[in-house]
Amino acid sequence: MKTAITQVLFNARSGNVEIMHRFYVHDAEHALSKIVGRQIHLLDDAGAQQQFARYVSAHFAMGLGEPKPTSLNFVGQEVDGKFIWVYQELPIPAQLTELWFRFDALQDHWPEQINQINLEGLGKVRSLQFTREHDWQVLRVESQP
Repeated sequence: MKTAITQVLFNARSGNVEIMHRFYVHDAEHALSKIVGRQIHLLDDAGAQQQFARYVSAHFAMGLGEPKPTSLNFVGQEVDGKFIWVYQELPIPAQLTELWFRFDALQDHWPEQINQINLEGLGKVRSLQFTREHDWQVLRVESQP
C-alpha cells in the first residue's frame, strides 16, 4: 500500500510547530526517478534527497485559520533505514482556531497513494487522511500550549 505519514507536533518546549514527513525510500526513489527521467538512489545521493524534500514541501500545505498556505521553514531531510524524512517548522501562532491542510505528494504518480497527517500537542491526537479526491481539510483547534 502506498502511504506517507506526517506528524504535525505543537511543541511548547521549542515554541515551534514541527512537521515531520515520512516516506518509504523505495516509493520516493521510484517517483523521483519518473520525475527526472533517470534512476535515482536516495541512499547515496544528497542532491536527490534535497530534490525529493523540495517536492514534498511543494505538495504539502498548512493554513492557519483558512485554506491558504502559510510559509513554512524548511529544516532538512534525512534517510533513516527504509524511510526518508523531510522536516519543516514554523513558530506556534498566538491565536488559532482552525488548521487547514492539503497533502497530495506522490498522488500524481500513484492514484492509490494515501497521505496521513497526525496532529499532536493540541489535546488528543487527531488524524486526517488524504486521497486523490481530497483538497483542503480542516481540524478545529481544541487548545494551545
